[in-house]
Amino acid sequence: MDAAARVVEDGSVVLERAIEPALVAELAAAVDRCMRERSVPFGTNDFLGTRTRRLFNLLAQGPPFERVPLHEAVLPVVERVLDPECLLSSLTAIGIEPGETAQPLHADDGSIPLPKPHVPITCTAIWALTDFTEANGGTRVVPGSQRADHAPRKHERAAESVATVMPAGSVLVYHGSLWHGGGANRTDTRRVGIAMNYCAGFMRQQENQQLGVPLARVKRFPARLQQLVGYGTYKNLIGHIDKASPSQRLLGVDDAFRSVWDVIK
Repeated sequence: MDAAARVVEDGSVVLERAIEPALVAELAAAVDRCMRERSVPFGTNDFLGTRTRRLFNLLAQGPPFERVPLHEAVLPVVERVLDPECLLSSLTAIGIEPGETAQPLHADDGSIPLPKPHVPITCTAIWALTDFTEANGGTRVVPGSQRADHAPRKHERAAESVATVMPAGSVLVYHGSLWHGGGANRTDTRRVGIAMNYCAGFMRQQENQQLGVPLARVKRFPARLQQLVGYGTYKNLIGHIDKASPSQRLLGVDDAFRSVWDVIK
């Protein structure tokens, strides 16, 4: 069974050592620098983590992060789970310090008002920039829970969750309906990862990439990354601007776009 099929059937898959060590080291250094320069505070509740720092909107923070959404070991898996016209929904660095408690179980698509279970409409990839172990709170998942008919209720099925154990450079890819949560960090070292959430191309993104990432920066992105952040259209229709693509109107790209209306016979 390939990786995408595992996500659909089991709820998640680990791509072990999928990311080259040099990129892992570069990203870890960039996360440390950005969190330090921006004095990123701890969260204020059990969900965000009172010993956890989160750095949002990573594409606006510098070139190292631009390589993450496009990685050839990860994006093709996500495209097979969702579809080739999926979007980048959010990109967040997470640093979990010693003493952090377990995060409540939740599903990443919990805010979407659709009856469950449903086909995957979001898919998340968590990059391990340090080792993920049971002791340091490696993301806990409930296998098969993507087929549940509801999102997890408080404390529900926490005993059935299992820790994701993977070395630095590995990636956990999971179905947006999968029940999961960060575990308690019982060690004396920090656990660091990048959470990359993708969504189907017809959905609204968690982070407003078009307003959150400066246009001058987007113009320097590779074409595929421009599409991932929302400067394309879905099925030659959703997201158009007066029958032109956003990349034509805002980025000055000649992408030969033709709206669905123009190709109807």
